Amino acid sequence: MQAILLTIVLAPLAGSIIAGLFGRQVGRSGAHWAAIAGVSISLLLSLLVFKQMVFDGAAPFNENIYTWFEIGPYSAHIGFLVDRLSVMMMVVVSFVSLMVHIYTIGYMHDDPGYQRFFSYIALFTFSMLMLVMSNNFLQLFFGWEAVGLVSYLLIGFWFKRPTAIFASLKAFLVNRVGDFGFLLGIACVFLYFGTLDYATVFAGREQIIGQHIEIFAGQPWAVATVIGVLLFIGAMAKSAQVPLHVWLPDSMEGPTPISALIHAATMVTAGIFMVARMSPLYELSEPALAFVVVIGATTALFTGLIGLVQYDIKRVVAYSTLSQLGYMTVALGASAYSAAVFHLMTHAFFKALLFLTAGSVIIAMHHEQDMRYMGGLKKYLPITYWTALIGTLALTGTPFFSGFYSKDAIIEAVAIAAEHGGSAFSYAYWCVLIGVFVTALYSFRLLYLTFHGQERFVVQASAGHVQADAHAEPIPGVLARAPHESPLVVTIPLLLLAIPSLMIAWWSVGPMLFGDFFGASIVVDESHNVLGELAGEFHGALPAALHGFTQAPFLLAFAGFALATYLYLIHPPAAAMVRRWLAPAVRILERKYGFDEFNQAVFARGSLWLGRGFWKVGDIGLLDGAMVNGSANLIDRAAGVLRTIQSGHLYHYAFAMILGLIALLGAFLIPGLWQQ
Repeated sequence: MQAILLTIVLAPLAGSIIAGLFGRQVGRSGAHWAAIAGVSISLLLSLLVFKQMVFDGAAPFNENIYTWFEIGPYSAHIGFLVDRLSVMMMVVVSFVSLMVHIYTIGYMHDDPGYQRFFSYIALFTFSMLMLVMSNNFLQLFFGWEAVGLVSYLLIGFWFKRPTAIFASLKAFLVNRVGDFGFLLGIACVFLYFGTLDYATVFAGREQIIGQHIEIFAGQPWAVATVIGVLLFIGAMAKSAQVPLHVWLPDSMEGPTPISALIHAATMVTAGIFMVARMSPLYELSEPALAFVVVIGATTALFTGLIGLVQYDIKRVVAYSTLSQLGYMTVALGASAYSAAVFHLMTHAFFKALLFLTAGSVIIAMHHEQDMRYMGGLKKYLPITYWTALIGTLALTGTPFFSGFYSKDAIIEAVAIAAEHGGSAFSYAYWCVLIGVFVTALYSFRLLYLTFHGQERFVVQASAGHVQADAHAEPIPGVLARAPHESPLVVTIPLLLLAIPSLMIAWWSVGPMLFGDFFGASIVVDESHNVLGELAGEFHGALPAALHGFTQAPFLLAFAGFALATYLYLIHPPAAAMVRRWLAPAVRILERKYGFDEFNQAVFARGSLWLGRGFWKVGDIGLLDGAMVNGSANLIDRAAGVLRTIQSGHLYHYAFAMILGLIALLGAFLIPGLWQQ
């Protein structure tokens, strides 16, 4: 088993090294084949391990591979914990990554950084696998930081664009804020448990019950709460929860394949996976769970609303990702960890599908991303359209589609938690319920503006337009040639992702949500077992889907679909009228609630002013003024005084020698006289 797990992790790393360091020698085709081969090996072996654990009943694997370092009684190891939770993540990560790798061949075909891009995305896969397979906090932190580093490189991949550089720096800095809390949480774990090994920490979790720590004098906090909140601050940045969500929409500056990889199954889901893995610790703290559920609910509703006013096709899907991550976080706060991870899995497939269909549209529109210059693309891109429709129906929670089973389970679990008491859970329930309507509205808005209605673009040949400067900026809505379906290397991943988006939950909902699929991987106290209560109402995938047609989530989703159909398909002028009526709210949403402006004004400018202050006081005042220039001036003045003594007259020097002799004798004789 150890050799198989090492191969799963190292195969993408080998592909990354070949594509990155030997890209010129192996060429473009050699680079993509090396990266694809590495990820394919990971997928096949992950499926083998999945079969052994799920179908053959193999025991979880938890062993250290080698010792990283030892300091006195403490040691750090590289090791793997592979149970049903991590093996499910391994399959999802490697499958989605493989689809993105194949898709990249078509999308990045003409890009000069072709080999570099394949090196980065293979390295991304390696980093994520190290994260989900780790058996200790230190290795988890390594994978955590590695995906952050590679995401910085990929978001800023087109480094000649100022917007891409800004977006990559924004992502990097915001994640460092979250990672500060995450690192403090790990430090607290080490302080109170004396180890960073998962199994040891979880086995001894009861030893921190009743222990308190004073962060502020006179205000004791439960240790379990402090650990849970600090670790979740890391998840807030990595999984883009309010207010540390601001980096994710700007990550759209990177190429579309990495948008799919970041948003679907890698970086943004790392925080969700981490909290689920830490369920034994979170179950010890009600305040930490309440904090998690409030942050998730706020993210689920209020970031989804921003998607209603976006026109960039990728940004609409990006805000959808923020909202769906909020749903997963709400499930974590409600102790429905299995529902959160289940939605993570289904979301990975249909969100990757939606991003890749958006990329297919962008290819057809010659890299135009504004939906106001699209429309009527259904007849030009039939495969892209039908796969996008499947992804949309899954996202909106339509019964029988994968998203229905996972999203409805979260809503029902939160409803049960709200019945048990707690204003936080009541707030979360209404947020996720209203979010269903919002999700359907912006999802079908995207579908209609892109694929239906009147064509809002022109082709140069038919419009008689000839661009004078071949290197000039493209004119919005003016295409050099008519749109056409993407090549097979692009459409095949769409078809392969559409299958699990449609069917994966049909056979997995029972064991994953209401069975014992995750076993001891997830720990839920009996008082928090909302999914256990919900299990009594589950009688199979088919009855659940049929019953779903009569429930509030479907009715709200249908209302969103109906409104979007009227505003953007039947009577489009009504959309502009509604936008004018709601102009104040639209402006708030377009400004994204002022988060970017606040960060720019307070943190960016504040840091700049603080830096200038330190520069003037420290660099100019202390270093240059006092230490460098000051010491030089002091020596110069002292030399000026001493220079006056050098008169050249012999009697001056003799007088100075007599004074020195008197001072020397005084130094020896006077203390003796005082003693007498």
